[in-house]
Amino acid sequence: MLKVNEYFEGKVKSIAFDTATLPATVGVMVPGEYTFNTAAKEAVTIISGAMDIQQPEQDNWTTYRVGDTFHVAANSAFNLKIAETTAYLCVYG
Repeated sequence: MLKVNEYFEGKVKSIAFDTATLPATVGVMVPGEYTFNTAAKEAVTIISGAMDIQQPEQDNWTTYRVGDTFHVAANSAFNLKIAETTAYLCVYG
């Protein structure tokens, strides 16, 4: 079953689904700055565009582009800066 998620007044939207092994979402973010909180660990792959990520407890920012994947620990928060509309795939667990 598909579930539509909307965050930050509609600036981030995703569709949740189950892969063969783990739950996932595919979504799009418009330009802006966002903070996401995690419950499960996440592996996020950039499909189009790019995003700057500030991982939990780090001062530096890292840019991820099409094909790049970053990982976020469970029960944490991370910051994003989006300069252009960006699509992503997030796999949980």
